[in-house]
Amino acid sequence: MPELETDTRVCDSAITLAFTVLGKRWNGMILGVLGGGSASFVGLRKAVSGISDTVLSERLSELTELGLVRRDVREGPPISVSYELTPSGVEIVPTIQELGVWAMRNLQPRD
Repeated sequence: MPELETDTRVCDSAITLAFTVLGKRWNGMILGVLGGGSASFVGLRKAVSGISDTVLSERLSELTELGLVRRDVREGPPISVSYELTPSGVEIVPTIQELGVWAMRNLQPRD
């Protein structure tokens, strides 16, 4: 059974990494918005209520570095920048949606 223990540790490590990314405030919401299609910075700021420009910029940079989001710059005039999910980003969207459904069923206060 040592092989099973190794697999469990690898899985635990992967889940920890996933929640390090998805558990960071705003990341899940940004990925969810981009799951509906590409968006400009301003479009994302409007869709993710309460996020500051600075934090949105930081989160987009992080998600881009992780390979979940792609930044697309189109030469102008005017120059336009949009953000979209990579294939890896697209792959996580159903999981985020299911997590939201689970949370609504199980973590909301009940009357």
